[in-house]
This record gives sequence, C-alpha cells and structure tokens, in this order.
Amino acid sequence: MISPLPTVLRTEVVPALELLAVPQVMARLQLGRSAVYDLLRSGQLASITLGRARRIPTRALTEFIRTRLEQEAA
Repeated sequence: MISPLPTVLRTEVVPALELLAVPQVMARLQLGRSAVYDLLRSGQLASITLGRARRIPTRALTEFIRTRLEQEAA
C-alpha cells in the first residue's frame, strides 16, 4: 500500500520575482533611456529602488504592456 507523501515534501511552486534594470527594459520596449524614465516618473511603469539603482519587476512590465494593448484596442 502506498502512503501519502509527508507534508514536508509537498511544496508550492512560487514564481521567482525577476527584476530588470533600466537598460533591459529599454531593450525590451525598444525605447530610449529618457522615455523609460518618463514612464517610471509618471507612474505608468512600476519600479523599486535598491540603493541608487532602479529595478522594474517583470510583472510590472507585463502589466504595463497589457494595459497599453487594452487602451489601443478601445
């Protein structure tokens, strides 16, 4: 008879939070540095600050793109 797995072995898969640097976002959106910083400053693209570095979560970039696509479709 097969017994159920112990609770210790049951783990949930939690997606890793990937952070992008501004140059990576520039490349993905094919925009210049000023344009990306304008999006950050206006709050259209969410970011966090780590020391003096700005990092953009991939989820925030995905949400920004989804929102823009919805606006274009409307």
